[in-house]
Amino acid sequence: MDVLVTGGCGYVGSVLVPQLLDDDRVERVVVLDNLSNGSPRTLFGTGLGGAEENLEFQRGDVREYGDVETAARGVDTIIHLAAITGASSTHDRRDETLAVNADGTDHVATAAGKHDVDTLVFASSCNNYGRAATTDIDETTEPDPLNPYAESKQRGEQIIADASHQHGFDATALRMSTNYGAAPGVRFNLVVNTFVFRALTDRPLTVYGDGSNWRPFIHVRDAAGAFKHAALNPDAWPQAVYNVGDGDENYQISDVAELIRDELNTDLEVTYLRDKNPGPSYHVNFDRLAETGYTLDYTLAEGVRELAERFESRERR
Repeated sequence: MDVLVTGGCGYVGSVLVPQLLDDDRVERVVVLDNLSNGSPRTLFGTGLGGAEENLEFQRGDVREYGDVETAARGVDTIIHLAAITGASSTHDRRDETLAVNADGTDHVATAAGKHDVDTLVFASSCNNYGRAATTDIDETTEPDPLNPYAESKQRGEQIIADASHQHGFDATALRMSTNYGAAPGVRFNLVVNTFVFRALTDRPLTVYGDGSNWRPFIHVRDAAGAFKHAALNPDAWPQAVYNVGDGDENYQISDVAELIRDELNTDLEVTYLRDKNPGPSYHVNFDRLAETGYTLDYTLAEGVRELAERFESRERR
């Protein structure tokens, strides 16, 4: 099949695209990216031999329908990753966030319908749940978005669901846990990656609030694998929405800081700063994911050690 990945030069995309190219079921991968948060170099040097000849890159913006429609021509499946991320930062860029994450998703869904795409997989987020009181949040829990990022993702879910009903393609939204881990397009506005980097550069780990907020975490390679599995095995993902992560990987932020201190064998100070907006807190259930047959490979402790080794090996070079 031919697969379009929007935002394919970003964090998850930089891992997902090589995974797709390395799968015999995939003949061609098209990447659409405006390069605002990524670079084409994240897609090369993957050790896949001649597979890059099956990779097409198109520079374009999901806010421009013409760019999306051009990229979608001839593809069977779309994995829609392109988005403004960094939930807390979107309070100051609400209009831009909604334009990219909601209007852009509408363009992707419209193009999917026009070009008879078979499957659309949408990158949503567990951030949608806000500050849910329960510690067993499943897909039936009512979302309570607390920031423009989560609001835009909730809108995106509805957009692809409506388009799926209208045009008849398979569509599913993956509400992802918080990503971490080494990748060609690694991000540093994510708590684990930032904490590891600060620990290795002898700076205190700064926790905003009292550290009691819950988050589920997922290694970027496991996240990419989930998108690939949903895209290439749509019959195994019949539901409109899935939480993606592992129940054992729910952590309070204060515990993440302590885990990193332990794994890196450092006694760095953990600093707690008051935060007027304590932000979302969600402890998530992933039973529905188990029905797909997809399983995760990494624990947070393993991912922290790997990330530290990657940083240190670069330092030695």
